[in-house]
Amino acid sequence: MAEQWATLGVDLHLEPAGPGLRRGLTDALREAVRSGRLAPGTRLPSSRSLAADLGIARNTVADAYADLVAEGWLTARQGSGTRVAQRTVVPPAGSAPHPRERTRPAYDLRPGSPDLASFPRAEWLKAARRALDAAPYHALDYGDPRGRPELRTALAGYLARARGVRADPERIVVCGGFAHGLRLLGTALRARGARTVAVESYGLDVHWRVLTGSGLRTVPLPFDRRGTDPGALPGTDAVLLTPAHQFPMGVPLHRDRRAAVVDWARRTGGLVLEDDYDGEFRYDRQPVGALQGLDPDRVVYLGTASKSLAPGLRLAWMVLPPDLAEEAAAAKGGVDTCGVLDQLTLAEFLTSGAYDRHVRATRLRYRRRRDALVTAVAARAPEARVTGIAAGLHVLLRLPPGTEQSVVQAAHWRGLAVHGLARYRHADAAAEPADALVVGYGTPPDHAWSGALDALCAVLPG
Repeated sequence: MAEQWATLGVDLHLEPAGPGLRRGLTDALREAVRSGRLAPGTRLPSSRSLAADLGIARNTVADAYADLVAEGWLTARQGSGTRVAQRTVVPPAGSAPHPRERTRPAYDLRPGSPDLASFPRAEWLKAARRALDAAPYHALDYGDPRGRPELRTALAGYLARARGVRADPERIVVCGGFAHGLRLLGTALRARGARTVAVESYGLDVHWRVLTGSGLRTVPLPFDRRGTDPGALPGTDAVLLTPAHQFPMGVPLHRDRRAAVVDWARRTGGLVLEDDYDGEFRYDRQPVGALQGLDPDRVVYLGTASKSLAPGLRLAWMVLPPDLAEEAAAAKGGVDTCGVLDQLTLAEFLTSGAYDRHVRATRLRYRRRRDALVTAVAARAPEARVTGIAAGLHVLLRLPPGTEQSVVQAAHWRGLAVHGLARYRHADAAAEPADALVVGYGTPPDHAWSGALDALCAVLPG
């Protein structure tokens, strides 16, 4: 019997209760279907298999199935087995969908995501197959907390070639997304005695909360047309910047300020955390090189696959100074916490040239979207001004004073999801607030782009 239980059919957890086996089993199955625990279309074990699992007579299971088929809870067809009938399942009280699902808009122009419909599925599957075929058996074991050596080696070569990063595989730590890497750095900095991290006046509050959660205080730096002003850095232990393409304002850090922030780090022993979130996407000339290339011992480079491929991969990486690489790996834990198969696939994707081909193809697609957006706004909403267009997957759409909130509300009424600039302003920023929209043009699939653009122009002043 033990051998049969281990090998027959599919697993189904039931706890028949009440008088009589048949009635108890029928009630347990009915409740599992009613509550949604057994979803419509689910194939149930054969009567023989379930009887063996429960240690009861096969006829008892067959009779219970027949009762529920008669009541409409189950269906039974020759060759298809017994399945849960199709019906509307009422979600349990108190349950709620994910916020992004609950408010799924007709058009989504929020920044932060690429066009997920353009994910290179066929090429990714080919790379996954090649990577898995070539992987040694021990690759599937608990691994090095820094990540798979194949991926770290591939990243070192790619980042040096494409972003000007001075990378060594031994100094790379793979992490489960940018926020995960920032959390590891926050832990390492706090252990070193750091107390304060300077941040940009405009940025992502989730990143500020990660640092705060590590016990660090965030202090916003001034911002002007040349980007973030590092003049207020004295007194801080580290600084978090988006120097290649400031988020969300869209300007690169001026070359004089790039030099100044590295000089500050050398003089004081401070650390620069460089967020290169969309460095692959520059449209009108060569991308701005990574700040890390100026001083690899004082700058931590952070990159991610979230914009170039998909956020759901949960793959990011840090290139660190030697001593900090050990501390970040220790903060990550004793084993690798990122999916090995996706790491191996990305390594193959990089080394085979598939990643470069994908980036070039999507770069062209996004540039066409950007050009269409700029042209449409100029023609149909002359009171708005598009800035920050040289790179990335979003633009800053400046509005007449006092109109940001009303435009965001009008967009909401039309089923258009778009964010105002105020959402990204640090609470302690001294800069005068400006009215603008942060428009992400990467998210909509190609078939929805023209509709999203029409919806945007319809809510803009003028």
